[in-house]
Amino acid sequence: MKNKIAFLGLFLFITTVSFSQSISSSPYSLYGLGSLYDSDFGSIPGIGSSGIALPSNRFINNLNPASLGFMYQNHFLFDVGGKAILSSYENNSKKESRNNLQFSHIAFAFPVSPKSAFSLALKPYSSSTFKISNLSLPIQDSQENYTLNATGTGGLNDFDVSYGYRIGKKIALGLSTSVLFGNTTDDRDYSIANSVTNIYKKTNYNGVRASLGGQFKVDSTFTLGMNLKSPTKINATKVQSVTSVFNSGSLAIESEVASDTDDYYMPLEIGVGLSKVFKNNLNLTLDYGKGLWNSTNQSDLYGNFVNQDKFALGFSYSKPNNIRSYSDRIQYSTGFNYDTGYLEVDNKRINAMSFSVGVSLPIENTFSALNISYSFGQKGRISDGLIKENYHKLSLNLSLDGIWFVKRKFE
Repeated sequence: MKNKIAFLGLFLFITTVSFSQSISSSPYSLYGLGSLYDSDFGSIPGIGSSGIALPSNRFINNLNPASLGFMYQNHFLFDVGGKAILSSYENNSKKESRNNLQFSHIAFAFPVSPKSAFSLALKPYSSSTFKISNLSLPIQDSQENYTLNATGTGGLNDFDVSYGYRIGKKIALGLSTSVLFGNTTDDRDYSIANSVTNIYKKTNYNGVRASLGGQFKVDSTFTLGMNLKSPTKINATKVQSVTSVFNSGSLAIESEVASDTDDYYMPLEIGVGLSKVFKNNLNLTLDYGKGLWNSTNQSDLYGNFVNQDKFALGFSYSKPNNIRSYSDRIQYSTGFNYDTGYLEVDNKRINAMSFSVGVSLPIENTFSALNISYSFGQKGRISDGLIKENYHKLSLNLSLDGIWFVKRKFE
């Protein structure tokens, strides 16, 4: 069985890494740093991406570094995941579908004392991979429109180091440091009347962001959690070429000119959550998050950044631990997520919502499990300049648990 587990883990890791470059192709990755990933670990995708108050005793909880303070001694946790997504995009004139596979994350956690633990994780942070053809947009302060053709590739990665420490039996605090790095390429043609202007640029980004977290066990069935992500600046530099094409010929305005560009600012983000267990087998998780984007005083070429609200609700069910039948040990989950979004285009919010269901299939008699979840979601709306995105997403997360430094009583 252990060889099968190792093979399964290796297969999933190779598969997801092989498709790590086939990332999100949402048209909304045109804005800002691109579409942000929901790289949730363990069974979190099945409960609507909620879980700020869940401890990291059976899986790595990437939503709150304080959860590491409740990790069991002598246990080593490993988590790797990937996603398959079928998306459809629709505006006033046409509809199209796209498929892609995404690498979600690779992470591991280990205790350093009976009251503390570390975790390391590598995951994509954002994707700026898009293709837009013949999009008509209004010229500011004019009755005329221009036509945009654009393609983009790249995105940012997130290398995360987290530490959690438990104070007594009920309180845990955590600190997380995220190193964000990567680059994007953006190739756009602007057509106005009989002229076309091409702007090609490659932008490099790097920055560091700190997060604080806390969890408080009110009793054995009720836990409160909170996290705080600090505002930070993502440094940016670009190399750009600009060419204009007219009926009479073409003119190279810039050719691979390196320069500084507008840095990207990430806001203060606050999240709170609770976890409540009913009758030892039904677990409720409820989260709320607030992103203060207004305070960054920045805007995108096609929209404005506005304060963001997130709501996540999840339920998970499993039978008591003394059940020996394999089917009775399976955990079932469902969840709902609503995000008001942080972008406003033509005074219209780009919001998103999703519904999810999932199962957690145990492996052997440890905390190891294969987590499978399905989500259906929507983003945006059909209106002038906006696109409605529908998606079906299948997430696979393999969570492995190993026990260190425990002497066997039987060989």
